Amino acid sequence: MDSVNYKEEGIVFDIQRFSIHDGPGIRTIVFLKGCPLSCLWCCNPESQKTSPVVMFQASRCISCGKCANVCKQSAISSTLPGLVDRDLCIGCGECASVCQTGALTLKGERMTVEQLILELKKDTSNFRRSGGGITLSGGEPLGQWKFATELLKACKSQGWHTAMETTGLGSDDAIENVFPHVDLVLLDIKAMDPEIHKKATGVSNELIQKNARRITEITNAVIRVPTIPEINATEAEFIKISDFAKSLNHVETIHLLPYHTYGENKYELLGVDYPMGEIKPLDEEHAAALQAVVQSQGLNCVIGG
Repeated sequence: MDSVNYKEEGIVFDIQRFSIHDGPGIRTIVFLKGCPLSCLWCCNPESQKTSPVVMFQASRCISCGKCANVCKQSAISSTLPGLVDRDLCIGCGECASVCQTGALTLKGERMTVEQLILELKKDTSNFRRSGGGITLSGGEPLGQWKFATELLKACKSQGWHTAMETTGLGSDDAIENVFPHVDLVLLDIKAMDPEIHKKATGVSNELIQKNARRITEITNAVIRVPTIPEINATEAEFIKISDFAKSLNHVETIHLLPYHTYGENKYELLGVDYPMGEIKPLDEEHAAALQAVVQSQGLNCVIGG
């Protein structure tokens, strides 16, 4: 068993328990901050920056003024539409710490592997009874690959099943160090067409495809496709994705993840516009048609997952 550096630190923005969609059994998902992609449909926009961010829910604010009094950056003013000047805010969290109504919350906390494992041990009985375990998500966990590596090693030392949701965008060191400790990879493939991918995510898919080949040499994987009307929800794109999936090792299944607007309100809480405009969620008929396309290519296809 590899030794674990329990003092390694990372920035976590959420821990979600009792998930049944991100690997086998009942799982606890650890969300890590930071992502090199800027997907238009991102449902966790608070995850994109590596540093902590403050979110403001106006309906809970009672205008007590305590937040402005403690802010050393003068980043809070009741005259601002979203209360917080995002150019001045450094994400220190002082405002959130004095907000008694929860109108202000800080997303992002520095934790050691030791601290996080102690928290995750609370769920051991769920893992044992259901065959579940830990899933790392984000953001993009490979952006904090040293922390992810030590955390995964610590989880394996507990006997827990490990999974990771990832775009596959990371350095060679990240790939080679992280994935030997991952039992199941939930690998996002947004699009195969380079222009579509660049326009929708802000980055090239060249390294992602290269890393996908290496990742699936190391461990088992399921391909996940966030399926977005007007972007990648076409028969042509799903045939390309299916062909790519068939070229990989240890891949038999594609999860089709229909676009939804559940994360839209988070953009308002961050004081930014929702980038998807009027694009509607993917309807069941369209999803079923694309599922049939994947199945016609000889792969399993699950809607959701």
